[in-house]
Parts: sequence; structure tokens; C-alpha cells
Amino acid sequence: MTDESAIPSAPGDRLLFENDRVRVWAMTLAGNGGMFDYHQHFHDHVVIWPDAGHAQAQQLGDPDWGLTQEAEPGFVLYKTVGTTAPIPPHRIRNAGPNTVTHYIVELLEPSPSEGEKPWEWNEHGRILGLSE
Repeated sequence: MTDESAIPSAPGDRLLFENDRVRVWAMTLAGNGGMFDYHQHFHDHVVIWPDAGHAQAQQLGDPDWGLTQEAEPGFVLYKTVGTTAPIPPHRIRNAGPNTVTHYIVELLEPSPSEGEKPWEWNEHGRILGLSE
């Protein structure tokens, strides 16, 4: 089991840009199961899929890969993390055959929301397995 206190906050494998308001990450997942290990999000953020992809997420302590993202080119998601706490640690893996890269834009200013809110997304994809 992973030690939750040692989980990194970096939501991607490459930092592309940072200033006092935003931090932009890339996350590249190799085809057929390439994985980005457990991490947390401390800031509200936008996720952008420029290309099609199929990824699964697993929350720490959950035996199942409970969430699936089915992205078409231009899939955009928004997550309000809020100011109370980071969202639970999770990891993500590629469930498709091709290497995919998506981008995470962290909004570094304090969230206008106290608590976490459900995912929001556009018509270029969907998230399956949400309990909310």
C-alpha cells in the first residue's frame, strides 16, 4: 500500500509553464496500460485532451479502476477542488493502444469554492463511473 503522506502533488510528468496564477503540466501515458502513479490535486484545474484517448483512474485504497475517461479530440474537463482539502489521491492509466498526452492547467489562486464540486466537461468526451 502507498504511504499517503508521501504522495506527490505533481499532476503530470512534465511541467511546461508556471507563473503566479497558473501551472501547466503534460501527462503522457504509453499505450496498453501506461500509468501515472498516485498523485493529488490541490488546485482547481482544467484538463485538455488534444487527441482521442481512453484512460482509467483508481482512487487510493479502491480495488477497482472506477472512473473511465473517454476522450475525443478537444475533450476539456474542469474540476473544482475547493479550499478545504485536496481531492483524494488517485492514479491514471491508459486503457487504449496508442500513447496519449493530455494537459493539466492548475489555477493557483484560491478556489472560490470551499468544497470539492463534481467534474464538468464539454461534448467531446465523457467520464463514466461517477457516483455523484
